[in-house]
Amino acid sequence: MADPYYITTAIHYPNGKPHIGHAYETIAADVIARFQRLMGRQVRFQTGTDEHGLKMAQKARDLGKTPRELADEMSGAFKELFDRLDITYDRFIRTTDEDHHKASRAIWQAMEAKGDLYLDRYEGWYSVRDEAYYDEKELIEGEGGEKLSPQGTPVEWTEEETWFFRLSKYADQLVELLNKPGFLEPASRRNEMIAFIEGGLKDLSVSRTSFDWGVKVPGHDNHVMYVWVDALTNYITGLGYPDGGEMWDKFWPANLHLIGKDIVRFHTVYWPAFLMSADLPVPQKVFGHGFLLNRGVKESKSAGNVTDPNELVDLFGVDSLRYFLMAEVVFGKDGSYSAEALVNKVNAELANSFGNLAQRTLSMIHKNMDGKLEGFSPNGEDKSLLATVREACNVTLPTEFEALNFSVGIEAWLKAVFACNAYVDEQAPWALKKTDPERMKAVLQTLFLAIRDLAIAIQPVVPTKSSAVLDQLGVKSDGRSYADLSDEGWFTALVAAGHVIDKPVPAFPRLELPETEDS
Repeated sequence: MADPYYITTAIHYPNGKPHIGHAYETIAADVIARFQRLMGRQVRFQTGTDEHGLKMAQKARDLGKTPRELADEMSGAFKELFDRLDITYDRFIRTTDEDHHKASRAIWQAMEAKGDLYLDRYEGWYSVRDEAYYDEKELIEGEGGEKLSPQGTPVEWTEEETWFFRLSKYADQLVELLNKPGFLEPASRRNEMIAFIEGGLKDLSVSRTSFDWGVKVPGHDNHVMYVWVDALTNYITGLGYPDGGEMWDKFWPANLHLIGKDIVRFHTVYWPAFLMSADLPVPQKVFGHGFLLNRGVKESKSAGNVTDPNELVDLFGVDSLRYFLMAEVVFGKDGSYSAEALVNKVNAELANSFGNLAQRTLSMIHKNMDGKLEGFSPNGEDKSLLATVREACNVTLPTEFEALNFSVGIEAWLKAVFACNAYVDEQAPWALKKTDPERMKAVLQTLFLAIRDLAIAIQPVVPTKSSAVLDQLGVKSDGRSYADLSDEGWFTALVAAGHVIDKPVPAFPRLELPETEDS
């Protein structure tokens, strides 16, 4: 039995409705989760919402709501979106959940028992938007001399009594961890974090008294935990911490925390230090992906270019959006999207290439062979094509997906699709029908074998559409894993069962841009 696999997204901050960046990260995590399941691993996949903190309290006040009312409304919007996006999470966690408060108090008490928490006074710069403290030397100058965080967000001078965490105590252990191959990727993020630590770690303020929307500090009800202590703990809450049990034993430490590049510090400096203090294992890998840009420009409310992913789903469908985001963007780097780019790519690669390949192959089998499959012996050209497809589907794509190189794996898959289409043109089965009917059958069934492999391989990215293709082929639902790609007997079993190919329904119809879309 393959090792279990635990993957998490960052929990999303619900002070507004979800945008395309939230969809991007969660789709990517779902692709990974589906891929690992198809590789035979038992997967635990967690996402959710991070509902505490000053930013939520202020937003709720501005809207005339309680923080809980805002959290319930916005968290619901995230959950609805993820369900629409076909996200196969095992738990959608909310930091307002009671078991999460319990876990947060437990890790706090573990850090306190270690002697790593002390009461003092904080004076310094704080960004409400980032929910982050910044040193003076990290700040940048904005228009009119305004002080801004490294992310370009406003900062304000804050003074209050606070609990501090002895972050500086763990500097050497954190550098050692960051130098461990594979812990933080891409490499550029790792170098940034090592430089941050080596620049001198200061102890971290981990409680607030200026507001009360959060997890209460044990024994000190006038303090709430710094939102990141609470938020990061969600990863262990969902596995049963502090009580332990089967899930905890099986899935912790996490195999992968998938996060945006702007919160790498919290996940690779603060979080491992908290875990070390609590005598808990640290995660195996953190991957900081890039931003998704709207026509090359970062989205913002002020720029008026924020995209609601629900609108893209309404226009183009879930699988089309999933395919575009995974195939178009080099994972780990910033990527750009537009409706035109999505339509052009999906039409060229899914509709015109893979979709058309499946449609015309199955149509010819239905029409020219009465839909009946027969035993046959592939010749050299047939074997060569099947070897090309098998290499792409069974070796290259899984290898690249394991390494989170989604666009590279999909490119290899697409080359195999192109090889099939070239084979169709070369063999011309429509002409063989008159000149060599037996050869026509061999060609069409060679393609039938290839399409099955291609549909299995691309399942993590386009689960609904690939499933529709496999259904039309007659592939059983329990014969669609990557291990099944090596099964030589499935086709013989279909023939023996007298399986008949019905008139196919196009799985990948062409997309159209709405008329209102800017050109």
